[in-house]
Amino acid sequence: MTDRRTPRFVPAVIIPVYNHPDTIEAVVRGVRAQGFPVIVVDDGSNEKTRSACDRCQTLGATVIHRRENGGKGAAMITGFKAAMKAGATHALQIDADGQHDLSRVTPFMALAAKYPKELICGYPQYDKTVPLARLWGRKLTNFWVCVNALTLTPEDAMCGMRVYPLAAVQQLLIRQSVGHHMDFDPEILVRLMWMGVRVKNLPVAVTYPANGVSHFNTLKDNVRISWMHTKLCITMITRLPFIIFSRMTGWEPHEPNPPASPKK
Repeated sequence: MTDRRTPRFVPAVIIPVYNHPDTIEAVVRGVRAQGFPVIVVDDGSNEKTRSACDRCQTLGATVIHRRENGGKGAAMITGFKAAMKAGATHALQIDADGQHDLSRVTPFMALAAKYPKELICGYPQYDKTVPLARLWGRKLTNFWVCVNALTLTPEDAMCGMRVYPLAAVQQLLIRQSVGHHMDFDPEILVRLMWMGVRVKNLPVAVTYPANGVSHFNTLKDNVRISWMHTKLCITMITRLPFIIFSRMTGWEPHEPNPPASPKK
């Protein structure tokens, strides 16, 4: 018999970081001040960033060092495993570069606690610092995500601030892989919606600092994202009956356990 009780809510915050030595401590400090446990995943950063991450332990954060840079998605998967092993049921993802308004962490968690079966997605409210090329690129990705997901629900597919229900993430990662680079955010969003996970959107102010460090590779990441959209579109067409069935029946959560062997 299916257990239809409201799932527990045990939150954690995952911060993937790659060569952001000047901002990671401030981000961790801002999140910890709101009382949430933090997992910092250093994705094979330089020595300066590794040292900054280690200092985050004095702020109460758990720090994991990956030997090699695997990409944002790879770092998040490492963080998901650590969060589930620690007993968390939900994980808020936030970028390490300080772009996101940290005061939104608590409202995101509050909405996730109210709707624990759903994926809470941030959508950016930009100021004048946003690069126009990045803005138009997001519009294109958002269009294709809506096509592939068969819904207009997501306000933004690339925002790095969202709260994941880990039971759904665990089931997804056991069955299939997702992109390990900048294609991670839109792909996992689409695949979770295919499983029947519903989305709620919350705004978050986003600023691009003048001296900010971006790891978006214009050529490689655009190729990855284009190929991702192509694969998702083909998969959506071939799996259409199953996707519709999942939408109609809804997704029933189960308590997350450490994944046995998620695909790499």
